[in-house]
Amino acid sequence: MVVRTFTAVLHKEGNLYVAQCPEVGTASQGQTLEEALANLKEALELHFEPPKATRVPKVCTVEIEVGAA
Repeated sequence: MVVRTFTAVLHKEGNLYVAQCPEVGTASQGQTLEEALANLKEALELHFEPPKATRVPKVCTVEIEVGAA
């Protein structure tokens, strides 16, 4: 098992605290700073958990037109 360190950015939104990890794009929330941080840690652990596919996924490409707005 490898231990990695990530950044947690915490701020308050209304009555909740939000914890975000900018390196991974994961976020969570809680009633307290400690709860938001604990929830973010759990979300990060789930993010890095190996996938457990029960069926073989279909992989395809998608094309879109991108133009100046």
